[in-house]
Amino acid sequence: MKTYYIVGLFAFLLIFSCKTDSKKSEATAETKKTVPELIAEAHGFENWKDVEKITFTFNVDRDSMHFERSWHWETKTNTVTSISGADTLMYDRANMDSIALKTNSGFINDRYWLMAPFNLMWDANNYTFEHTPEVTAPISEEPMQKLTIVYANEGGYTPGDAYDFYFKDDYIIREWAYRKSNQEEPNLVSTWEDYVNMEGLQLAKQHNRPEGGTSLYFTGLSVSKK
Repeated sequence: MKTYYIVGLFAFLLIFSCKTDSKKSEATAETKKTVPELIAEAHGFENWKDVEKITFTFNVDRDSMHFERSWHWETKTNTVTSISGADTLMYDRANMDSIALKTNSGFINDRYWLMAPFNLMWDANNYTFEHTPEVTAPISEEPMQKLTIVYANEGGYTPGDAYDFYFKDDYIIREWAYRKSNQEEPNLVSTWEDYVNMEGLQLAKQHNRPEGGTSLYFTGLSVSKK
């Protein structure tokens, strides 16, 4: 009788242990984050929910030419104020006319240069991605990880386009490449550098091209939280 009892107890403990391990494995699988999520998190995405307003000026210097435009984004109401030269336009992104739509394409472009890591979360349902654990970065030629995202062929401002993000073990973006229509050769590569921490957001102010002659950077950065 004692033998049967011990065997039965052992079997019960074994089954219980297996069930516990199974639950732990399921929990681990459920909580494991994707590479896009890890990149967004490294850049402070968890703090975005508290941001009420972000202001920035997008600048491009090419040879002797300078271009700039400024944006004030009220994130909770999703209203944007655009300032370009002598022109100022305020619009509601939920209700845009033809003029606002044209202006908003500039806002989307400039915001992407500043906040692409957050777009990995905002656009998550509109792209596919692939992670490569070790590649050679195109500018620094250092070993890095690479995340490639390819947008869906319909909808959005860059349908079918691809972006390659290069980063190290901290998941902070160091370089990126843009490939129109997911072509093999990049149309553009640049650095992500001169990071600043603003209210918990990690924002890169400077993007340099390897061939020189063009400088893309941000000034007038401010972030307001509730």
